[in-house]
Amino acid sequence: MAIHVICPGCHARFKVSDQYAGRNGPCPKCKAEIRIPTKKEEVVIKGPEQFEGAKGTSGQLVLKPIERTETKFSVIWTIVIVAASALVFATAVSIRLANTGDQVPPGILALGALVLAPPLVLGGYTFLRDGELAPYRGMNLVLRTGICSLIYALTWGGYSLVIAFLLDGPPDIWNLTFLVPPFLLIGATTSFASLDLEPMNAFFHYALYLIVTVLLRLAVGMSAF
Repeated sequence: MAIHVICPGCHARFKVSDQYAGRNGPCPKCKAEIRIPTKKEEVVIKGPEQFEGAKGTSGQLVLKPIERTETKFSVIWTIVIVAASALVFATAVSIRLANTGDQVPPGILALGALVLAPPLVLGGYTFLRDGELAPYRGMNLVLRTGICSLIYALTWGGYSLVIAFLLDGPPDIWNLTFLVPPFLLIGATTSFASLDLEPMNAFFHYALYLIVTVLLRLAVGMSAF
């Protein structure tokens, strides 16, 4: 039978075979050294049918059950994302109408990538974070968001440099099949490391930023990539 294990470092939950009971081994997520409990030491979470709490003489529960608060969806951050995106896109359209040349100033593109990053990083974190882990808050969340946002924005800078040095013109579909995946990996790794997202959620987190910034490029009259 399997033994339920909770890593004391990253709080990841997983199961191991009972043949490893009492042994030490690495956590599959954070690689920290942990001890596998024996079946007697295993923490068993009982359901309502097994434990209902203390009851009074009338047979009713004395203690009020604690309800779990689900905080993955945030109306506030949804509004912030929509408002920030709308503002940046409105600015992008204005720049496109006012720009008579063929090129958009790099500073404008860099500013748009930086301004959009923090609300998208925070908003995506609210509904893509690992529900098994306590959410980051306060200054810890601010620092992690800042690091993630900066690297997200820098991926566009790195992509532009690669295009400038390797290609003579805009990339075609064949070029993109080789150029885009490394930056997707960098973005997903960034959100995985800074926000402790699951690998697939980390990919979607960066994909959210990438999609919005691609739409920004189209809004100013540029190619998607």
